[in-house]
Amino acid sequence: MAMLIGCKKEGETQLAPENKNDAGFTTYETHFLDAMWKLNPDWATVSGYHNYDSVLIVPNDQYKKKVIDFTKLHLDSLSHYPENELTVNNRMDYYLIENYLRGTQWSVQQLKAGEWDPTSYNIISTFAHILNEPYAPLSKRLTSFYYKMENIPAYYKEAQKQIKNPVPQLTALAADQLNGGLSVFEDDFADSLKKTSIAKDQQKLMLERAKLSVTAIKDFAEWLKNLKNDKGRNFRLGKDLYEDKFKNEIASAGSAQQIFNAAVERKKYVHKQMIKLTTQLWSKYMADRVMPSDSLEQVALLIDALSAKHVEPENFQSAIEKQLPKLTAFVEAKDLLTLDPTKPLVVRKEPAYMAGVAGASVTSPGPYDKNGKTYYNVGSLASWNKDKAESYLREYNDYTLQILNIHEAIPGHYTQLVYANKAPSLIKSVLGNGAMVEGWAVYAEEMMLDAGYGDNAPEMRLMWYKWNLRSVCNTILDYSVHAGSMTKEQAIALLTKEAFQQQTEAENKWKRVTVSSVQLTSYFTGYKEIKELREAYKKKMGDKYRLKDFNEKFLSYGSAPVKYIKEAMLAKDKTEEGKSSGDKEDKVKDEKAPEAKPAKEKPAAAKPGEAKKE
Repeated sequence: MAMLIGCKKEGETQLAPENKNDAGFTTYETHFLDAMWKLNPDWATVSGYHNYDSVLIVPNDQYKKKVIDFTKLHLDSLSHYPENELTVNNRMDYYLIENYLRGTQWSVQQLKAGEWDPTSYNIISTFAHILNEPYAPLSKRLTSFYYKMENIPAYYKEAQKQIKNPVPQLTALAADQLNGGLSVFEDDFADSLKKTSIAKDQQKLMLERAKLSVTAIKDFAEWLKNLKNDKGRNFRLGKDLYEDKFKNEIASAGSAQQIFNAAVERKKYVHKQMIKLTTQLWSKYMADRVMPSDSLEQVALLIDALSAKHVEPENFQSAIEKQLPKLTAFVEAKDLLTLDPTKPLVVRKEPAYMAGVAGASVTSPGPYDKNGKTYYNVGSLASWNKDKAESYLREYNDYTLQILNIHEAIPGHYTQLVYANKAPSLIKSVLGNGAMVEGWAVYAEEMMLDAGYGDNAPEMRLMWYKWNLRSVCNTILDYSVHAGSMTKEQAIALLTKEAFQQQTEAENKWKRVTVSSVQLTSYFTGYKEIKELREAYKKKMGDKYRLKDFNEKFLSYGSAPVKYIKEAMLAKDKTEEGKSSGDKEDKVKDEKAPEAKPAKEKPAAAKPGEAKKE
């Protein structure tokens, strides 16, 4: 019988032989996940694991110690499994677990975001998930909601103790998000209670606790607003922490510096292609204007003319909804991927508790919620003035709005996450790699255009190059800001002059880079590595290469780092070449393990898959 958790007993030096096989490792994975969920109940809930929905852990020093003890115990457990004797797929899981554990240690002991990032104490999204997702009868979910609220006052008292040197930008964002999400407790909870048969006396107790929760959250938000922290921690992460976080979170084959260098070169290439297309299209749109001598100015003027075609503010969300069936039809007609029509995609207004970071995002069901809904969250323009809304809509014009929908929905994030949730390996879904997820969405944009989407119009290709510069310049911006000293003025100039973005888009991206770090590099990093893998796989397969086969094989491994998927897809052993993440039976004894095994950051309360942002 396999050991439940492979930690050493005193005097024990190795695991029994029967536990060294893949079946034993798979059993270990199950118990690792359950132990992890106990420490991360919020993450468990949004992942679809509902055993701990009623638990809210107070983030005190004792909890941090438990987290570190957990990582040490399970790193010891992993050491008992001979990684080179595991299948390629189990070996991926092995590295993902190891990366998570080492990344968690780094997060708690070195990054210490809880001391300077108040947004890490925003728990409202989990409560909203319990309230809105029909994974169990409403009365049961509301009961979990009620018990979970019990610790909210203690939670925010402890948060005040933990916050020592908050970043001003993150402090302001946290206060806005918390106040924006109060309706979950003030209105939504009460409205939901009315739909149940819970006894009136019990409902009264539940509503009283909701009021106490609202007071605790309001008080914390007010405390944040009143902090005299103009000289708080700089929002810039610093080069050393940045490199470590990039290694942990992105899990790339290259360093942050190397990816930055590649992005700079990619920008030069894209500019050359855009200049060629501008020369081709100039007479069609700009016949009455003399072409400027500055080539980037030529591109900017043509893009400006094309950007005038856009929807009205009130039609922004409905335009997105209308385009999705067209994308589905194109993917099916070109046989690029097999899509699953049984998995719903719901376009909705971005919830208030998520606002302030990205204008469009996807919230996917957790890996345990196989039949859950995927939400396409769309930022509202209702409160924007005319000039700001016009600037935003010129950025998301009739061309780029289609590319946005490819990226966020079909065959981008939505499609990839449906595949990830079908993969039998829970580890690859739970500990999913953001660079693979974002990289796929960027790759999908180009793949669609290469297949003829947009009737091969040079206008669409030009606007995609502009869009692709977002991913490229995201990397340049993020590295230059957090590992360097790029100013706001320099950032806006990069985004508007060299990436041809509207002023509003550039301003929003500056705000985003001040409240996040490293995530912006995931788009280009993943895209670059997927493209390189496809070329290597095409060479390997020769005449047998088919784009659909590559796409589906790549997605079958779940949201693992591209470098691990690359190892599996380029494996010389033919028995491994066709494996998907569910093939756990066969052993590979002589396959060389990857040389680099970087730690993967996953903070204790992280919720992967919640919002894939563009």
